[in-house]
Amino acid sequence: MAINPVGTPTNVGKRIDSLGLDMQSLLQIILTQLTYQDPLKPVDNFEFVSQLAQFTSLEQTRQMTDKIDSLLSVQAATQTLGLLGRNVDVQTDTALISGIVKSVSFKESQPQLAIETADGQFLTNATVNQVVSVR
Repeated sequence: MAINPVGTPTNVGKRIDSLGLDMQSLLQIILTQLTYQDPLKPVDNFEFVSQLAQFTSLEQTRQMTDKIDSLLSVQAATQTLGLLGRNVDVQTDTALISGIVKSVSFKESQPQLAIETADGQFLTNATVNQVVSVR
């Protein structure tokens, strides 16, 4: 039986934190803790609510991180599209290459540039990090 916290998407239980536990596992641990607690020494309500608040905060932080990563990807794509038709200098492993950005492609959500040099050669798969200057 799947338990979804109120107001959270159903894929929340599928995300795994740095400890290797997903939200569903954490909720199951709390349920098990409540099931097997000593009736003469129950868990303090404040401690229980504090644990739930920590789990909620952890999930909200995880969601915010995902959204920031998505925003950064969109920003990188927008900046890269602005380079189309512009003269750029690109630093490769061996030399500094100048040319015009002819196309932009995306490989694994990372923008890649195709640059035509003055002598008609093409440099493909250049990344935005390699761009030294734009004219």
